[in-house]
Amino acid sequence: NAMIGGYAHHGHDQEALKLFWRMQQESVSPNEVTFVSALNACGSLADLEQGKQIHSNIINSGFESDVFVGNALVDMYARCWSVMDACRVFEKMPERDVVSWNAIIAAYAQHWQFKKALQLFQQM
Repeated sequence: NAMIGGYAHHGHDQEALKLFWRMQQESVSPNEVTFVSALNACGSLADLEQGKQIHSNIINSGFESDVFVGNALVDMYARCWSVMDACRVFEKMPERDVVSWNAIIAAYAQHWQFKKALQLFQQM
């Protein structure tokens, strides 16, 4: 986790993802911290394909209801230009915090959907 997080935090996103997949190959189970770091790397690279694969792993691992993982998913999908996927994740989140709301509002604003962003802000 420390290596994956460190690589992702310092912009070495490809290396972070390589370690994430190596971890999977060696049957080491990721936790929510691992998933958040890997999703951040996918978002930085705008790598929607790997992001979706990691999302599938999150579902299979039972971390989809974790608010921190949900926030990272919303952010990753938004940065990969898939605002509809970001919205779907946000809508399914059983718990939302201010970060969740900021992530989905930013997703719509970054994709020039200002009216929807303002509506969400008012709902918050």
